[in-house]
Amino acid sequence: MKKVLIIAGPTGVGKTDLSVKIAQVLNGEIVCLDSRQIYKYFKIGTAFPDEVTLKTVKHHLFGEIDPSINFTAYDYKIKAETTIENIINQEKLPILVGGTGFYIDALLNGFLNVESNYGLRSYLRKLEDNNPGILRKILVDLDPQSALKIHPNDIKRIIRAIEIYIVTGNKMGEVIKENKTKNKKFDFDIFILDRNRQELHERINQRVEKMIEQGLIDETKYILSLGYSKNLNALNTIGYKEVIQYLEGRIDFNKMVHLIKVHTRNYARRQIIYFRRLEKAKWINLSLDSEENVIKQIIENIKN
Repeated sequence: MKKVLIIAGPTGVGKTDLSVKIAQVLNGEIVCLDSRQIYKYFKIGTAFPDEVTLKTVKHHLFGEIDPSINFTAYDYKIKAETTIENIINQEKLPILVGGTGFYIDALLNGFLNVESNYGLRSYLRKLEDNNPGILRKILVDLDPQSALKIHPNDIKRIIRAIEIYIVTGNKMGEVIKENKTKNKKFDFDIFILDRNRQELHERINQRVEKMIEQGLIDETKYILSLGYSKNLNALNTIGYKEVIQYLEGRIDFNKMVHLIKVHTRNYARRQIIYFRRLEKAKWINLSLDSEENVIKQIIENIKN
């Protein structure tokens, strides 16, 4: 089978720099594995690779999707597999880099292999905007098991579960079970990067402060000035949603920064919990070893 390297891990752990160095050694090209870096215009708030990085190694699927599109794991699977095939055909190594566990599931298991119905999604989103909490009640009626598993505030997944029921006539759990066939196309070698908690939290705090200095507020203003609604799924993202609250006068500057840090640290924790489900994954603690040794370890694993 065709070898594919996945480098994942929580936000702020240091995936970008490490993956570029590995790609240079292994003649690789990097594919986005991040559900926010895949959108146009979302650069500062997503720690988008800088211009030097993008020129050092070829990158794919970064900044390609319009923010108005509710891009799903199924959509990602289709685009990513085509991109992976193209890279392999050029006799190079595809290296998927990011922190979105749903995307990994999509590639490994055909997760939620149901096409998106954007008209239906728009209707459901408007329904929720006009009647907050209504979609949760609908999901409880249609698919109580999924309602128990999905957080009440996770509108994106609630909409997806309702969409799956309406489109297929089956509950989300049934669709997942039916489509959970292992991907036979590629041999995925998965590495999860981690750090000691205190160090990871310090890195996250520093990164948030850097984003503010780089112009996260102005970037958010710019995206909104293009006509995109603040209610878009793409803007319901840590960093942007707190800045929007600040711009609307609902919180002050210090509260905004504090909330971004807290929410990012909590998100990193959820990512780590999610990645622990991946049985094939090899974990590497960057706090316990040098970058040189970590790179060497990953390269040796890939070559064996």
